[in-house]
Amino acid sequence: MERQLPGKGTMPATAFDRLLIAVKPITVPIADRGIDLQVKVTAPADGDDLPVIVFSHGNAWSMDGYEPLVDRWAAAGFVVIQPTHLDSRRNHIDFDDPRFATIWRLRIADLHGVLDGLGDILDRVGGLPSRVDRDRVAVVGHSWGAQTAGALLGARVLDTVGNPGEDFSHPAVKAGALIAATGTGEALTPFALKYLPFARPDFSTMATPALVIAGGKDQSAASTRGPEWFTDAYHCSPAPKRLLTVAEAEHLFGGISGEYVKDTTDEDPARVVLVADAVSAFLRDVLDVDATGWRGLQDRVADSSGAFSIESK
Repeated sequence: MERQLPGKGTMPATAFDRLLIAVKPITVPIADRGIDLQVKVTAPADGDDLPVIVFSHGNAWSMDGYEPLVDRWAAAGFVVIQPTHLDSRRNHIDFDDPRFATIWRLRIADLHGVLDGLGDILDRVGGLPSRVDRDRVAVVGHSWGAQTAGALLGARVLDTVGNPGEDFSHPAVKAGALIAATGTGEALTPFALKYLPFARPDFSTMATPALVIAGGKDQSAASTRGPEWFTDAYHCSPAPKRLLTVAEAEHLFGGISGEYVKDTTDEDPARVVLVADAVSAFLRDVLDVDATGWRGLQDRVADSSGAFSIESK
């Protein structure tokens, strides 16, 4: 049995047959957070020299979301660590909560806490520490999580008069992938200006290699611009960068946060597979694990009938 992907080629269903292990919750000490940071670790049950992905979820989600992506990354040979950020639904902090205005900083602190405590986290999963390559670490995020991950890649947040904020990059991060990343802030809607004033990224300092993934039909309530807003992380950052545009994708790219999740407006399992495999192929390439997956994805572009396109610089 095989799954048909957009464009030339198929992905064997046996990609789902690799035995995985998942451990949760693991508590990570973070000062001045109020609520304990908990993470989930998903990894293949076999294999050595495993690279690491730290994944930042979108607004309101948690470590229990995005299983269609996480399981596929683990099956591709990654150890995936998912923190539950403070804005998760389970913490009941909405837009009007006085804590909401600073959650963007706490999200970044969460990722730093995971990276700084990586050894302790891995020690909680029996047999895993000796199988991990701690020199191959990447950050990945979706939506607000993409802005969070972008900060560790070198992006900064501009204040209301355009001054760049702190440098939150992390030396352990060698690469990243940003899925539906917040664009630049000059076209924010009244809603975003009120609740998301920190949605003003400056990508000019984001020098770490990254893959930007944008949906051709992703229209954000935070911006007066169209779907191209989500390509700013590529166009406004220095090389090396790659851009994957999925023509018919909306904000959840066919259901990346979970199967048949009610938030998904463009249900398409093959699109989810495309996004998952593009991230793992890119990271395996730039982390010097294996370049064949990315070359295969590039080979499928011409035969995709415009379903997706790739740019690089």
